[in-house]
Amino acid sequence: MVTSETSVPAGTAVTSAASGATPRRRRLSVSAPTLTFIGRRLLSSAIVLLGATFIVYMLLAYALDPLEDLYASSAPNKEQLIQARIRALDLDTPPVIRYFKWVGGVLGYLIGKGTLGTSWVTGQEVTAMLSTAIPSSVKLIALATVLAIVLGVTVGIVSALRQYTGFDYSVTFLSFVLYSLPSFWVAVLLKLWGAIGFNDFLADPTLTWGTIALLSVIGGAIWQALIAGPRRQRLLTFGVSTLATATVLWAVTASGWLLDPSLGMAGIGVLGAGAAVGVTALTTGLQDKRALYSSLTVVAIGVALWYPLQYAFVDVTALMIVGLAVVAVAVGVLVGFLFGGPDRGQSMRNAAITAFVVGGLTYVDRVMQVWYKYSNSTKINGRPIATIGSQTPGLSGDYWVTTLDTFTHLVLPTIALILISFAGYTRYSRASLLEVMNQDYIRTARAKGLPERVVTVRHAFRNALIPLATIVPLDIAALFGGAIITERIFSWSGMGSLFIHSLNARDADPIMGYFLVVGTMLVLANIVVDFVYAALDPRIRVNA
Repeated sequence: MVTSETSVPAGTAVTSAASGATPRRRRLSVSAPTLTFIGRRLLSSAIVLLGATFIVYMLLAYALDPLEDLYASSAPNKEQLIQARIRALDLDTPPVIRYFKWVGGVLGYLIGKGTLGTSWVTGQEVTAMLSTAIPSSVKLIALATVLAIVLGVTVGIVSALRQYTGFDYSVTFLSFVLYSLPSFWVAVLLKLWGAIGFNDFLADPTLTWGTIALLSVIGGAIWQALIAGPRRQRLLTFGVSTLATATVLWAVTASGWLLDPSLGMAGIGVLGAGAAVGVTALTTGLQDKRALYSSLTVVAIGVALWYPLQYAFVDVTALMIVGLAVVAVAVGVLVGFLFGGPDRGQSMRNAAITAFVVGGLTYVDRVMQVWYKYSNSTKINGRPIATIGSQTPGLSGDYWVTTLDTFTHLVLPTIALILISFAGYTRYSRASLLEVMNQDYIRTARAKGLPERVVTVRHAFRNALIPLATIVPLDIAALFGGAIITERIFSWSGMGSLFIHSLNARDADPIMGYFLVVGTMLVLANIVVDFVYAALDPRIRVNA
């Protein structure tokens, strides 16, 4: 048997097994450094988090006195109450021992057999308090953070491309002003003008011709600064945009649109077509007709489906809305695939983005349709923009009414958070793009004759995002920490309010739960930053 020859089929089998094992070993050898890196970072992050929680716990143990209110009490059984609270809070045990008991509870919670502690003030489990506060804070801050990032990066890039122009100086001045404003002062002004003033204006929503003229001139100045170009082109842009702004303001005032707003098929079609042209101009250029036509086709499909969707929206749920959004993007991908073009992927991407925008416009239009019913309900009484809370007490209605109610409570704190964060993102993105635009590879790309759009979008923009990769994940992680000042002013029950109330009540366990959540998200965000760097910069590799 040892000296017998190997048959051909057997030899083939051996070769196949060897060739199958080699790619597996290669995949393991490639992924091993990354897995080792992740393991090392998780271990080091756990050590950092353990040390940080120990320091915070010790500070709380020696700085907060949960017996302070009893010391000032004049109750006849004062000593008994003090001894009872000492036993309940285990204050006779040294703080270090209490800390390790708390760590044991956290580890037990991770395997389903422990707890993060209990509030001695309310008697609630910390996990229950966090499960209520975290979604509230994320709802409040998520939209503000996303909008601040998008608007800040966009304006910063345009400012860098218009360096040393009036627009650049205006953005720089506005950024420094917004960055220096106290958040509580901004929130109070928004309450005064954005809620009370706007609600008063809705009683008689008319604009004088002087106000219309002033707003139109401001709008024209902004548009000519954005589009730029030769003097003649800027004057033409200023005139057209001023006239268009005046026409829109007059139409809104004359028709009473603010009392019963809607977009309708015409509004969705116009805004969708503008989005299609804008997306195509930024990504592929208007010379790519296939990409442009695929985006415009998606707009036409969205307008055609507007009326049938009104029936689908009757008994809708949040899950159905998510499903419709996925279907809209899938339709855009399919339309782009069918149109093809020099680069089929670009057509698919443009059509998918446009489909998502058109779907969002359709959703906003449906929410607008309940505005009149909502603002004239007995609970609202003609004053729809709220100043406190996350919902109107006692208000009942379908999905669209509750969604509009959530929006009216979110609009002011969201604007307050955007104004504060917008300045930082604008300055970061402007400085980063200016540095990138002076690099040698940008000059090489221009020397090759590439269009300026390609140089900016394809070559400069991606590398300009690298410095932002440090702060964006950390800001997103900070979502779970809430906005303490904003939540306090607008009476929003989120993580910030949980922290303040627990601190005032000298309640250590909820404070430690707050710190554990925020600290965990921040150390995980630091790991994410490393992978974002590797994705944006091909010179960086994530390995052990």
